[in-house]
Amino acid sequence: MKRSCTKIRCSLDGKRAIYVDDANADVLIKYINRDSRHQKKFKHICDIILEGLRNKELYDKEDINEKCKDVTAMKLFKGQENDRIYCKEITTTKGVHVVITCELLERKKSTKLSQREINIIEKVAKYEYKIDE
Repeated sequence: MKRSCTKIRCSLDGKRAIYVDDANADVLIKYINRDSRHQKKFKHICDIILEGLRNKELYDKEDINEKCKDVTAMKLFKGQENDRIYCKEITTTKGVHVVITCELLERKKSTKLSQREINIIEKVAKYEYKIDE
């Protein structure tokens, strides 16, 4: 069964969009709205994505194996709390590049991926979404 998601931001040209997974929206939005620091960091990462820029320090692929090639991570407060929002990237039939924020991981402990992170990444990789265009 396909999961549902809701658009939260879109690029000016309409070629890129950020969505939130409806099943996890409460947790993700509560985290983002925790304080102005979280809001600013999330907005900054979204701006980078929507402008089509790459900054591997803030947003990068979690390419751990072939089945996880569409999973990415927003890296919030790297070197501090080291939180992650794991995302799924898809392209719609109309060619819109969509980033869906799926799972929150607070306080990633090490530079290498633990089994906990691998499990989350593989879970996100299996998600399938219905995008209303």
